[in-house]
Amino acid sequence: MSARTLQRLIPSAAASDGAGVKIKRSLGQNPQTRLDPFLMLDFFGSDQPGDYIKGFPPHPHRGFETVTYMLDGHMLHQDHLGNQGHLKSGGVQWMTAGHGIIHSEMPQQEAGVMQGFQLWLNLPAKEKMKPAAYVDILPEKIPQIAIGQGKAKVIAGTLHLADLQQSGPITGLTTDPQYYDLHLRSGQTITLQLPSAYNAFLYPYFGNINVKDDSGSRKIPQHHAGVLTLGDELTIQAEQDCQLLLLAAMPIGEPIAQYGPFVMNTMAEIEQAINDYQQGKLTAAGAAQKITLTQ
Repeated sequence: MSARTLQRLIPSAAASDGAGVKIKRSLGQNPQTRLDPFLMLDFFGSDQPGDYIKGFPPHPHRGFETVTYMLDGHMLHQDHLGNQGHLKSGGVQWMTAGHGIIHSEMPQQEAGVMQGFQLWLNLPAKEKMKPAAYVDILPEKIPQIAIGQGKAKVIAGTLHLADLQQSGPITGLTTDPQYYDLHLRSGQTITLQLPSAYNAFLYPYFGNINVKDDSGSRKIPQHHAGVLTLGDELTIQAEQDCQLLLLAAMPIGEPIAQYGPFVMNTMAEIEQAINDYQQGKLTAAGAAQKITLTQ
């Protein structure tokens, strides 16, 4: 077994998106902070309504997937396909933009805490123009398992921890994304197995985490993305009670051309996406597809 180590840190940068929602962006601040196939990771979190109340009014996407994971709060998804989804605490919205989708995500609360993540996951060239798809994953459909004194939520892929294996509701995608939310107690150490050639990173959103190997350990501070080297095995230790995301996936290895909400392989394809949007053709891709959840 080869141990994964910490390769680099990407500190989150304060930014805003949508109609002024305040976020912390780690992956995706610029092309150098992507990690194939992950394009962007945003954390939003505030108990001040002014930081989130205007939400994300209707906007287009093409060529990738968005995954919204709500830790606390209530947002309503609506799109041109007629989907409506109430994203509440602990739930996930998995959306494949494909050929094109126009959607909105608007807060359904006027006060209180709203926090969560949005991940952008790239699609290979052969899938960028497939019909759009969408699914709501209710909190009770996301497996939550004990790992020693801590716990893990498995959103996508299959968690391998010693003799324990647990699959999440999203499996079978081309890049085979692994998406876990880990809650560890102070001083707790765990070792996970990951596919050796998958790109992976950690994002502690509460507390710090240490990545351990034979030569010692390195810290990933709260609200930093810690990009990992390749390898079969990952050992992490919590300095104090800690909550973090672990994300891994098979790299695509194709060129990326991005203009705002459009992610393709060439600038000619970006220009086509802009023209299609302006001419009302972005969403003309036949019937929407249904994402099937693992039972």
